[in-house]
Amino acid sequence: QVQLVESGGGLVQPGGSLRLSCAVSGFTVDYYTIGWFRQASGKEREGVSCISSSAGPTYYANSVKGRFTISRDNAKSTVYLQMNSLKPEDTAVYYCAASRVIPLRWYDSRNWRYWGQGTQVTVSS
Repeated sequence: QVQLVESGGGLVQPGGSLRLSCAVSGFTVDYYTIGWFRQASGKEREGVSCISSSAGPTYYANSVKGRFTISRDNAKSTVYLQMNSLKPEDTAVYYCAASRVIPLRWYDSRNWRYWGQGTQVTVSS
């Protein structure tokens, strides 16, 4: 049974940092591309970042470039999203997703097959 479980969300002040984790089970994470998405209240789900199955490319939304870093530890079957210099507009539920290959439009949530339940990130003073 494929399962993705996000953790690490919470309340943080503007300018602060959080590290999200996505623990996967039920498949060999080494062979999958993992993506992070977020959905703010009343908005569509948007792609934040993704990392290929190999030690290959990573992708970021323009809004998070230079602030967020995606990484993976295949031995722990976990993918991380380090978020620095957080802004109130980063407030959202963050989801991780898995795909056997990198979708052509990785930022489109419709192209991903497996999803976690999400973790809330709130950036507020």
